[in-house]
Amino acid sequence: MAVSKTESGMDYVQVMPENPSVGLVKPFHGRGYGQMLSNGTFDFIRKPRKHGKPVLKLPHSSVSYGADGYDRYIFMLPSEQREDFSTLLRQESVKVIRFMNKQK
Repeated sequence: MAVSKTESGMDYVQVMPENPSVGLVKPFHGRGYGQMLSNGTFDFIRKPRKHGKPVLKLPHSSVSYGADGYDRYIFMLPSEQREDFSTLLRQESVKVIRFMNKQK
């Protein structure tokens, strides 16, 4: 195991096993809590997602169903399109309402 500092001053930990094997652990990306244990192993506990992957994706919005029992409608607009906000929101909201009514 090697611990060094990154350019930003944060600790960078490398685990170097005695018998390395390619593909032993599949790479992943996620939020969670990681810790280096005293025996040299790395333990990572993933935080559960509050919402699932989008079931409907539109140019500026998406709909997803959450494990917490909430349905999410997210509308994102670049600041360059602020003048079109009301038009785009109305257009995409109509599509979302139609989609949600079909899901019942």
